[in-house]
Amino acid sequence: MGSVAAEKHHAVCVPYPAQGHMNPVLKLAKVLHARGFYITFVLTEFNYRRLVRSQGAEAVRGLADFRFASIPDGLPYSDEDATQNVPDLCESTMKNCLGPFLGLLAKLNEENSSGAPPVSCIVSDGVMSFTLDAARDLGIPEILFWTTSACGFLAYLHYQQLVDRGLVPFKDEAELNNGRFLDTEVDWIPGLRKGTRLKDLPTFIRVTDPNEKMFNFILHEVGRVSMASALVLNTIDALEVPALAALQKILPSVNSIGPLSALVRRTIPSDSPLAAISTSLWKEDSTCLNWLAGKEAQSVVYVNFGSITIMSNEQLVEFAWGLANSGYAFLWVIRPDLVKGESAVLPPEFLEEIKERGMMTSWCAQEELLFDPAVGVFLTHSGWNSTLESLTAGVPMICWPFFAEQQTNCLYSCTDWGVGMEIDNNVKREEVEGMIREMMAGEKGRAMRAKAAEWKESAAKAISPLGSSSVNLEKVIEEVLRSNSS
Repeated sequence: MGSVAAEKHHAVCVPYPAQGHMNPVLKLAKVLHARGFYITFVLTEFNYRRLVRSQGAEAVRGLADFRFASIPDGLPYSDEDATQNVPDLCESTMKNCLGPFLGLLAKLNEENSSGAPPVSCIVSDGVMSFTLDAARDLGIPEILFWTTSACGFLAYLHYQQLVDRGLVPFKDEAELNNGRFLDTEVDWIPGLRKGTRLKDLPTFIRVTDPNEKMFNFILHEVGRVSMASALVLNTIDALEVPALAALQKILPSVNSIGPLSALVRRTIPSDSPLAAISTSLWKEDSTCLNWLAGKEAQSVVYVNFGSITIMSNEQLVEFAWGLANSGYAFLWVIRPDLVKGESAVLPPEFLEEIKERGMMTSWCAQEELLFDPAVGVFLTHSGWNSTLESLTAGVPMICWPFFAEQQTNCLYSCTDWGVGMEIDNNVKREEVEGMIREMMAGEKGRAMRAKAAEWKESAAKAISPLGSSSVNLEKVIEEVLRSNSS
């Protein structure tokens, strides 16, 4: 290979194969590319096929020095346009992906491999820790990117202590469904807010079987984090001070580098070929922004429950009538697989009621939409990407968490961060209506909007050239990712 290729650093980026993980890892890959790294972005074959279907074959062509590659996920072949079964996928990636990944790395390192430089570092999703074994075999550095909040990651790190203290697994189904037991305070995890309860911790603890797949998967993955050269989190120092301080006592190499969405906007020109690269597994509806045009400032409710949340059709209808009865305009993303086991069916009278002020679509460019001045509140599942994007845009939230650390993010949004209100899991239209009205025109809503605006400023400060996230990322690049220079 030529000397130019040999001198260039080559980062192999490996997200967990779900939309909410692929997006932030892609953002970090773009920032690294802008800093001079050659990038190989690794998808599973299942998601590679989905990406081609949703975006066209050009989506995976990449650039001369930003290439896509794929490995099998170990599950049976499928061409379904839906999120895979999460527990099965986690178990399979953990057990089956190392061999194919080592094969890919060997292929990338072959002489004359498309003129690419040899692989010099790995940037992996925190829950794809099989990559650590590959990094060790090649003698190269690896950073783990946990795509959670710091408080969510901190909770995951203490799963084993929940077992040691006899709190998990739950004794039986009765205890699992006992609200009073779930209200048990967890006051012994340094860095988590006072008053945190079992119900506020990531939901994978809610098991009665000690061999349950997801619970053991998390135990396995967090048990390996110290093997990484460094860890990065898509968060802001100012947002999660106690959690980050506690994490850095356990793992000194933890670095906040967010919000990556804002860092990408600051680093990469919007008209560059790099900016156009997307890993959206659903075709985005570009008419959403046109629909918002001309709407009054902060007059629209944006509703999106993310890429994994599922609900019953009864819950869907309760949300629908809550939105309709609030009297406000709304833009609602309803994925094709949002309702479990069936198509979403909305009452004809609802569709008639909202035809002048409601828009429904299957997917959209969320980041751009949240920055539209017409959006007044975000009804969300409290996934970390959505939460951070909302804070970065200065938009308060109505929270309906589904699973994983979404419950933890919801707790903080509604307490310490001062930007959210939580809807009960057993959603009722009257509650949805009331919260929307309060958020849009009530005193609490005004206070939360003001607080969200403050976090927007904190986010902008963090990714400024001398901001904490920019400084942390620079340190990780120079001291870790480029440390393998010959």
